[in-house]
Amino acid sequence: MNTFGKIFRLTTFGESHGEAIGGVIDGMPAGIDIDMDYIQAQLNRRRPGQSNITTSRQEADQVELLSGIYEGKTTGCPIGFIVRNQNQHSQDYDNMKEVFRPSHADYTYYYKYGHRDHRGGGRSSARITISRCVAGALAQLALKPLGISIQAYTSQVGDIALERDYTQYDLSLTESNIVRCPDAEKAQEMIRLIEAVKADGDTIGGVISCVIKGCPAGLGEPEGGKLHAALGAAMLSINAVKGFEYGEGFAGVSMRGSEQNDIIKGCDTIAAYRTEAETGKGITTGSNHSGGIQGGISNGQDIYFRVAFKPVATLLRPQNTIDIHGHETILQAKGRHDPCVLPRAVPIVEAMAAMTILDAYLLNKTVKM
Repeated sequence: MNTFGKIFRLTTFGESHGEAIGGVIDGMPAGIDIDMDYIQAQLNRRRPGQSNITTSRQEADQVELLSGIYEGKTTGCPIGFIVRNQNQHSQDYDNMKEVFRPSHADYTYYYKYGHRDHRGGGRSSARITISRCVAGALAQLALKPLGISIQAYTSQVGDIALERDYTQYDLSLTESNIVRCPDAEKAQEMIRLIEAVKADGDTIGGVISCVIKGCPAGLGEPEGGKLHAALGAAMLSINAVKGFEYGEGFAGVSMRGSEQNDIIKGCDTIAAYRTEAETGKGITTGSNHSGGIQGGISNGQDIYFRVAFKPVATLLRPQNTIDIHGHETILQAKGRHDPCVLPRAVPIVEAMAAMTILDAYLLNKTVKM
């Protein structure tokens, strides 16, 4: 269960305080130009120590590609990579060795396996998402020639939320502030809230929204392979994610069918609809309440969705809990922890979306052969 994908597949390994985080990517198309600066930039967006609202752990997170690349292009062979851990403070977790953090994976890992690496959460640490960012960056390099782009952004922290549709924001401004919100005024409110929560030794959650543009019609399969189900599974596999919705999502239940149906425009026949959808020309809809997916298959419109993240479970304040012997105790966590995961989770959401879309695209090619 450490492998993601059907054709474009990522198998990950490593722990938060082990020697390295890494992975093996299989199914990467051959002949893709590799931009190491771009791959590293995606890791830099995820790495710790970026600002005063993230963990202070300092890691270069320098990726080393070990195979599958020759003369700057992918060969079609498996791509192996590692990112070495260099700034572990394992002693910060000594008091957690036999104690379970409330709402963390400590208890469930111990119950399932009878043994766990308590240092930084081990395999359950969000640091494991390094591998996803590397694979996601490679997937985005493969999607770029196809005209497919992916942009995620922080749309809510606590009760501070963007109030307008994504089309009303300049998403290119997402990287202009440390919380990665395209609205400068809301971003400052979010930052102040995170700072206040951090000062109180507490944590807070929020929502990341994501928009996929240029996705062709026809991606996704009936029943078990529906595209929105694949995206949902990908997002819900990210640490701290508690919810996923696409299109109008839960807000759509208050609408009537006459309000929510996306009227098809631009083609006279079904044959023309399919042809134009494949080329990306001529076909459109009067609205996009469906979020670019209908019947589990992409329709050529923007795919947009929202991902809910819970507050980080590790608090720098006393919490009642139990130890591995079942005795009640009080945990006072130490170390360097994020008061809010949202800023560093934006590139992770993009990475998982990229892997999902590339996998669906490659699968679609095999279906049409």
